[in-house]
Amino acid sequence: MMMTIRRLAWCVLLSLALTGSAFAGFVNGGFETGDLTGWTQGAGYWYGGMSNLDPVNYLPGGQFYDMSANASAVVGPGLDPNTDNQLNMVYADNYAARVNDGYNNYSVSVISQTVGNYTDPYIYFAWAAVLQSSHGPTDSDNFGLKLTDVTTGATLYSAYYNSADNSSGLFTQSSSDWFYTSWQVQQLDVSALAGDTFTLTLLASDCPYGGHAGYVYLDGFGAAPPPPGVPEPATMALIGLGLSGLAVTRLRKR
Repeated sequence: MMMTIRRLAWCVLLSLALTGSAFAGFVNGGFETGDLTGWTQGAGYWYGGMSNLDPVNYLPGGQFYDMSANASAVVGPGLDPNTDNQLNMVYADNYAARVNDGYNNYSVSVISQTVGNYTDPYIYFAWAAVLQSSHGPTDSDNFGLKLTDVTTGATLYSAYYNSADNSSGLFTQSSSDWFYTSWQVQQLDVSALAGDTFTLTLLASDCPYGGHAGYVYLDGFGAAPPPPGVPEPATMALIGLGLSGLAVTRLRKR
């Protein structure tokens, strides 16, 4: 009995150690505490001028910092209504972050996290964007996502999209005036940068006229690949049809 307890204790300790190393350096990278613990939040309002959308302006101490505009939240599983219920709001597990929201009120929302002395070989994260069709490239709702090596000053990953330009081919239009992407999973090899400091920053913004909104989901930010996401609704329907077919076949054989 005593040996069994000891083995169980060692298994628990080993499990905790492996869990810790899987997301070494990151706090709540998968948002599984149900909140934004570990992330610095910022917010404010945008009334025009692309240079004003620098995330620094909306983080604490920035010239437009105003947390009354904050529209970020942690969300649970469900389908986004602005995508004709085609996009799961959570990529995997129980929670994801939603930066900004679907209300068009000039809001800008930012989340950011910095990790020092990073020694894992990879950084992973998944994102999905929902943008409402609006104006031109310089005055539409938009978002920017950037991973920076603070130690060297190099930008390791950068994505910027606005609702006026779908040249990337990533966006699908819903039956209304909303465009959305599927979940985009990023894998960055940072094995040659062991010990460096990294910062990930995500900004999402409404248009500067208060008429159109934009927001982005983020999930699985860490040193291990996010587990496979739940199937999209169309895939679920195919799985359901397949299971129904198997059931009919078995009944016929009986």
